[in-house]
Amino acid sequence: MNKVEELIRQLCPEGVEFTEIGKIGDFYGGLTGKSKDDFQDGNAKFVTYMNVFSNIAVKTDIDIFVKIDEKENQNRVEYGDVLFTGSSETPDECGMSSVLTEKITEPLYLNSFCFGFRLLDKELFLPNFLKYLFRDNSLRKQIGQTASGVTRFNISKKRFAKVIIPMPPIAVQQEIVSILDKFTQLEAELEAELEAELEARKKQYEYYRNELLTFGDEVEFKELGEVLEYEQPSKYIVKSTNYHNAYETPVLTAGQTFILGYTDEKQGVYDASQDNPVIIFDDFTTSFHWVDFKFKVKSSAMKMLRPKKGDDVTLRYIYFAMRCVEYYPQDHARQWISVYSKFQIPIPPLPVQQEIVNILDSFTQLEAELEAELEAELEARKKQYEYYREKLLSFDRARNKEEKECAATIREQERDLFSFYENT
Repeated sequence: MNKVEELIRQLCPEGVEFTEIGKIGDFYGGLTGKSKDDFQDGNAKFVTYMNVFSNIAVKTDIDIFVKIDEKENQNRVEYGDVLFTGSSETPDECGMSSVLTEKITEPLYLNSFCFGFRLLDKELFLPNFLKYLFRDNSLRKQIGQTASGVTRFNISKKRFAKVIIPMPPIAVQQEIVSILDKFTQLEAELEAELEAELEARKKQYEYYRNELLTFGDEVEFKELGEVLEYEQPSKYIVKSTNYHNAYETPVLTAGQTFILGYTDEKQGVYDASQDNPVIIFDDFTTSFHWVDFKFKVKSSAMKMLRPKKGDDVTLRYIYFAMRCVEYYPQDHARQWISVYSKFQIPIPPLPVQQEIVNILDSFTQLEAELEAELEAELEARKKQYEYYREKLLSFDRARNKEEKECAATIREQERDLFSFYENT
């Protein structure tokens, strides 16, 4: 018997009490009556939607401010409050929670797209226990059922108040927090270790790539604009806003996401393939991507690059060579013609280009395999962590008198039925 089980046996031998969340606390809303100007030169910190969505405990090193007047009646976030996202594109992502586990002295507010929950008796729970409890899968399923909608789902606080949660003794909560904090630390250390290993391999790959693509006066150099032609793929812009993984055609977007989703639109699809690839140059981040599949785009803030006819270059070679160009996104973004296209790359003979491509493709494949292997290992550890977390947060529910009598009756009926079959 582990320590948690021993504590439960000692402190609540009849089982753990459960209750509806609406019976032990109140909900409150986020900021109200704010305009865009109020978020310029603000005087008070506030918790953003992504702060709540991404963290089980609120990040308090906040550098985002809102203007709050002394006479305003705005709700402040307090130590121990549980904050929830109010809506999302899927019900599974509604009601993501984050708990303020640190005591703060300055006023802190909540964004208007979230809502808070405050215990009537703050002695009932440890804030650090709540941060794990409300991210528990079984509780997340209950919360998801309180959301409704079509294209966007919103939490119903009336239904949310009916969500049932366990109330283990504080000593049990403390022991669970101690165990889960250790698991969380080990997971973070493993993730950092795997990321460091992957980063080291990437730097090794970049070193060899740069060595392969370093030439002297023995080869000709050309500007990127001399060997590439570009097109703004405006005729491929997607019209729908409904992107679903069940559809076939990827929708490309500027920024870090790149593949925004998938569309079922059939018209205006660019027919890229392995035999007819393109390089997509992103104006916003000055990054580029190898695209050898059919696609549509979200906006025209990208350039579609292909080799100019008659030039003795292969597009895959140019793609690798572009990665060696030293550019500065903050200076060069949205300047393909005037700036980026002026950068020069070496143009060795075609056989040399192809040999370089073969070597770098092999490196790319090895890097992808390593990344997949490390991600699989991290995912396995996360599942192991989730398994133990679920076990620790699963409690036998204490029964009232009527429930105990009903259970005793059922057991007696089961015994009578078993005896009947034994004697026939």
